[in-house]
Amino acid sequence: MILLLNTKQMNKTNQRIAHIALVVHDYDEAIKFYTEKLNFTLLEDTALSETKRWVIVKPKGDGACSLLLAKAANDEQKSRVGNQTGGRVFLFLYTNDFQKDYHRMLAAEIKFVRQPAEEAHGTVAVFEDLYGNLWDLIQPK
Repeated sequence: MILLLNTKQMNKTNQRIAHIALVVHDYDEAIKFYTEKLNFTLLEDTALSETKRWVIVKPKGDGACSLLLAKAANDEQKSRVGNQTGGRVFLFLYTNDFQKDYHRMLAAEIKFVRQPAEEAHGTVAVFEDLYGNLWDLIQPK
């Protein structure tokens, strides 16, 4: 059976990416890194069992997407911590004040693996999180 929607019904679709799961070794060390080093906000930290928690952090600002910090539960998941994308940049942190955020992150001892550069899409530098995942810090043009 094929369901046909009229244009009015199709325009009501409202989707967004709410969370991106980031596999971590330890909840507390990840929370500390993201809240103290990257200045993210801890939105939720709820125990689901003795070993599992629902931990959500997000950058300050009005963006809706957040990170779900997911503790690796088996050897395969543990092998992915810090390398969820095979060495490619994994996440993109936009800013409206690149210099301020870049220097704050340097002061917080964030490791940059590519120094700031002017690209066609904006000012960008690549940094590592506590596990080695690569991030772009970007101020769009």
